[in-house]
Amino acid sequence: MQHAASRILALAALAAAGCAGAPEPLPVVERVDLDRYLGTWYEIARYPAPFQEGCAATTATYSLREDGDIRVLNRCHVGSPSGELREAEGHARIVDEATGAKLEVTFFWPFWGDYWVLALDDDYRWSLVGEPRRRYLWILSRTPVMPEATYEAILEKLPGLGYDPGQLIVTEQPPVTVQ
Repeated sequence: MQHAASRILALAALAAAGCAGAPEPLPVVERVDLDRYLGTWYEIARYPAPFQEGCAATTATYSLREDGDIRVLNRCHVGSPSGELREAEGHARIVDEATGAKLEVTFFWPFWGDYWVLALDDDYRWSLVGEPRRRYLWILSRTPVMPEATYEAILEKLPGLGYDPGQLIVTEQPPVTVQ
């Protein structure tokens, strides 16, 4: 009897420890207008990810597919903005029709990954994208350079969402020429 009680207490302690380490639910924006979100986004910064090792001048272009889902074309240049171009084409689908802010993306069917819009500029000039386990994070912009004040304001949001701004890698983009 005492042995069974010890096992129950041990299991309860393990369950409590597992709950203590679980991240808080990750909030998303109230609404994403897909038509406004489509198009090209420049990566300003990201969490380290093996599939993006050595990437510079990274972009993501979203377009509507005939079936209503989204075509994803990710591009980066290896090592520097003038390095070899690397592309990956994927497929995204909205999984939360109420907000349009929770999507799943696949580059290798049948494996899908979460793509959640956590913050979004009212004019769709920038977007903050992550996923519920907080392993991945991207700061995206419609232009290759983001105003410093905007970037700093986004960084201030990260701890409240359970992300560490210190883990971000700033993405090198090609220099912008002023005419």
